[in-house]
Amino acid sequence: MPLATQSAPTSKKMLWASYIISAIPVLMLLISAVAKFVKPAPVVQGFTQQFGFPASYISPIGILELACTVLYLIPRTSVLGAILLTGYLGGATVTHLRVGDPAFVGAVILGIFVWGGLFFREPRVRALIPLRSPNVD
Repeated sequence: MPLATQSAPTSKKMLWASYIISAIPVLMLLISAVAKFVKPAPVVQGFTQQFGFPASYISPIGILELACTVLYLIPRTSVLGAILLTGYLGGATVTHLRVGDPAFVGAVILGIFVWGGLFFREPRVRALIPLRSPNVD
């Protein structure tokens, strides 16, 4: 009979660490989404001239970014939000790499922080990605 895998409950220290780690990408993504709605000249120029996207893509990308971030913030949908943010940040990484922009590292780091924050607060993620092997009796 297979043993049921159970992860340890989340301690208060781990929970606070997760909030701090998650705050970094959430704040960056929210600022980025707002910038896509406000559309200051550097954002429009970056999208159209540097990355080669039409200006009409800015708002839909901002909506997508905001929706994924909100899903990540809601505890019941945080895993789905992390998965969607991984895809979003993967697209950002490729966009920067395509034009030779070294800022792709920022998107990779944000992705690491998204999953790091989730790892500390979500027992299901810790069960999927154990940092050490379980004790076998």
